[in-house]
Amino acid sequence: MNWMEICLPVSHSTMDVAASILCDLGAGGVVMEDPRLLNEYLSAGIWDYTDIKHVEKDETVIVKAYLPQDDELNGRLSELRFRLRELAQLSGLEEGIKISCREVKDEDWANNWKEYWHTQKIGRRLVIKPTWEDYAPVAGEAVIELDPGSAFGTGSHPTTMLCLGLLEEFIAPQLRVIDIGTGSGVLAIAAAKLGAGEVTAVDADSAALEAARSNVKQNCVGQTVRIEKSDLWQNVSGRGDIVVANIIADVILRLLPELKEHLTAKGIFIAGGIIEDRIADVKTAAKAAGFTVDRTEESRGWAAMVIRGDKGQ
Repeated sequence: MNWMEICLPVSHSTMDVAASILCDLGAGGVVMEDPRLLNEYLSAGIWDYTDIKHVEKDETVIVKAYLPQDDELNGRLSELRFRLRELAQLSGLEEGIKISCREVKDEDWANNWKEYWHTQKIGRRLVIKPTWEDYAPVAGEAVIELDPGSAFGTGSHPTTMLCLGLLEEFIAPQLRVIDIGTGSGVLAIAAAKLGAGEVTAVDADSAALEAARSNVKQNCVGQTVRIEKSDLWQNVSGRGDIVVANIIADVILRLLPELKEHLTAKGIFIAGGIIEDRIADVKTAAKAAGFTVDRTEESRGWAAMVIRGDKGQ
């Protein structure tokens, strides 16, 4: 399958909404190229050496995502244009938001992953390695072999790493985990390898589901992990001891009102994909839904939260 790369130049105030629109249309994830964040990294001296220069004009963020080139693409692009016009009107943008599209072939994905993505250790036990590399695990390590297929998550994004670390901390034998917006399935597979008794992983995108099923099979966790198609809670039944959703803040806000129906009394909700500017919004929404934010972990401008029910719900 080939892919359509969608690039949207937007402001900092509208980038989260633009990302939410792309996710609603079936993008397995988004990339935000934020020059202001880059400048902050350079000023902080986080990198020992780099020849990257400060960007003088840092008002524009490029929100980038990938949609499968299938029978639904034209309809998705039409819906994207309509919703971006609405966003521009609400934001007072007279020129609107321009859309840039570029076709990307599957073989280009394969070559890019092999060149830039390598085995990485996350936390104390988790190791994520691409299927094309060899790795000899030491005692106690849980190795996840991953072929992301496209833009559905490799574990290297800051919030994915935060969520993986939190899963490593909270997973206990026989717990039930629900993974909303599973993408490549990396969080669901990690939960199974860390000892969860049952994992339900859902996504609304058919291409993401295909990638997740392939990765579940590759990691031999099919007896523990069940992959289902669902638009957020739509086809999710029962309650999880841990619910995890590594998406974006706007989608987290949509999940919270129904969370009590899907979380056990003493369960936790691990919410990732939240940019720093939206932390307060998620905390407010969690409180309104009867939950409290127990912890907030931050990394490189992103956050993941541990959310619990007030007084055990």
